[in-house]
Amino acid sequence: MRIGPYAIAPRVVLAPMAGVTDKPFRMLCKRLGAGLCVSEMTTSDPRLWKTEKSLHRMDHDGEPAPISVQIAGTVPEILAEAAKYNVGHGAQIIDINMGCPAKKVCNAWAGSALMRDEALVARILSAVVKAVDVPVTLKIRTGWNAENRNALTIARIAQDSGIAALAVHGRTRDQQYTGFAEYDTIAAVKAALRIPVLANGDVDSPEKAAFVLEHTGADAVLVGRAAQGRPWIFREIAHYLATGEKLPEPTVPEVRDILLGHLEHLHAFYGEVSGVRIARKHLGWYAKDRPENAAFRSVVNRAESADDQLRLTRDYFDALAAGLPWEAAAAA
Repeated sequence: MRIGPYAIAPRVVLAPMAGVTDKPFRMLCKRLGAGLCVSEMTTSDPRLWKTEKSLHRMDHDGEPAPISVQIAGTVPEILAEAAKYNVGHGAQIIDINMGCPAKKVCNAWAGSALMRDEALVARILSAVVKAVDVPVTLKIRTGWNAENRNALTIARIAQDSGIAALAVHGRTRDQQYTGFAEYDTIAAVKAALRIPVLANGDVDSPEKAAFVLEHTGADAVLVGRAAQGRPWIFREIAHYLATGEKLPEPTVPEVRDILLGHLEHLHAFYGEVSGVRIARKHLGWYAKDRPENAAFRSVVNRAESADDQLRLTRDYFDALAAGLPWEAAAAA
């Protein structure tokens, strides 16, 4: 699959998630097999570009190509300027957010709320495509609600506007992340378009990725929530798609080393105080499927410094690797 001049291989992509797909997480997922990693949503409002949050979100120094940056907003001219600004700060692909279901985003008529105004969608896409000389992609949902599924109409508008690739989450906006993603709409979109289509929603295993690609005919899949605490899912999916075989689960020492490296990058990127705080949610995600989840959280959440957080995490995983009962590991 190609997006403009960029070959996306393997065809498994980290979906943009606000507060999750920051630079440390993107670089980790890329190293563990993602063919492309899309940044968390950045604002198109120039008044906020110099805030600490925006500066972190627009930091792409040392990030492997291609660098895909998602922008959000409602005004075509402002989004066009935001696209140019981000290209000037390292973006090689601009992704437009019309898929976010969050109430605070939709109340401002951004994100998936834009799908309610097809004429505005056309103006936004045309303005952004004309503003930059890099590929522009779009992320949408199947529609606003079950009675208003207009993904196919928006998809045709996107293709006519010069959008280079389209990602479709198989839920309506009012579903948020509840229920189950449906893939028939994505299949219909793919059948109608010439540009690459990426399928999103409930891809949580190698087998599910293969099923979704087969069912929809999509060119790639996006993985979102399933990558939280399990960034090696990208290499698992890539290996399965290439060989039909499943990779073994990573060993406890390997998980420990992946996690410690992630923590160190978070501490360096955000500074100690913010890095330790932000790392706590990632620590929770790493442990969410383990029986000692609550014990692990209680251990690492005691850490107030980077050194303590690293030491407690290392000691905990070392105890698990040594075969101690998890109760003993929690007390280590």
